[in-house]
Amino acid sequence: MAKSITHAAVGILVLDGRLDVDAPAPVPEWVGTDKEAITLLQLLEMRSGLRFTEDYVDGESSHCIDMLFGGVDPSFGHYAAELPLDHAPGSTFNYSSGTSNIVARIVGDVVTGGPGGDPADRSAAIGEFLRRRLFEPAGMPAAEPRFDGAGDFVGSSYVYATARDFARFGELYLHDGVTDVGRGERILPEGWSDHAGTKVSHDPESGLDYGRHFWLWPAFPGSLACHGYDGQFIVVLPDRDLVLVHLGQTNTAHNLGIQMRLVRLAEVF
Repeated sequence: MAKSITHAAVGILVLDGRLDVDAPAPVPEWVGTDKEAITLLQLLEMRSGLRFTEDYVDGESSHCIDMLFGGVDPSFGHYAAELPLDHAPGSTFNYSSGTSNIVARIVGDVVTGGPGGDPADRSAAIGEFLRRRLFEPAGMPAAEPRFDGAGDFVGSSYVYATARDFARFGELYLHDGVTDVGRGERILPEGWSDHAGTKVSHDPESGLDYGRHFWLWPAFPGSLACHGYDGQFIVVLPDRDLVLVHLGQTNTAHNLGIQMRLVRLAEVF
């Protein structure tokens, strides 16, 4: 579900005029290479064309395990950015935690004034940005991001929070980036929820559509869904004025069953 929080962090910087999603992604390793045409939008859509195997099973070929747990590179964004370009940018959907960490590192570069620097200082600055500009205004006081060895937010995977906090994150997108806390402050650009929910791809394996760092449930037009690891979900249903949250570690074999239970709950409203 951190991937969708990464989308929100990008939105804050777009609102500030500090990021342009349609421009080539500001990734230093790509300058002068065939990757330099990849846009930030294509990264958000999981259509960068970069190689990445999203697998969480030990013993299988998995860039995800190597990146998050293998100690291959302290910078998860750098690890993913260096992978080969297998497809023309924008042509192929490939769900990739590496892509999210490239985006999260871009956010970190903007927040800290550039790449590199002391990892402790970098993580402190990024953490303060997330707390002050996103978590506190949205009413998510318990939210705790985690950082890689280079000091960047692990935007693919790691935000610890309560169910209430995750529900308030869903409500932020339910209200198109306006908080329901206090005076109702706009912290995301107008139309950012529609940006997230624009169908770009269809995943035949899950039967779901994909937008910009959010899943879309075809049975519920206008829906936005965050799919976390082992059965964690936030489902935003604007036509029902409803946010559903499911937490707890559940074997992935039961994911479809959890989704069907959430569907039945939604149909009650």
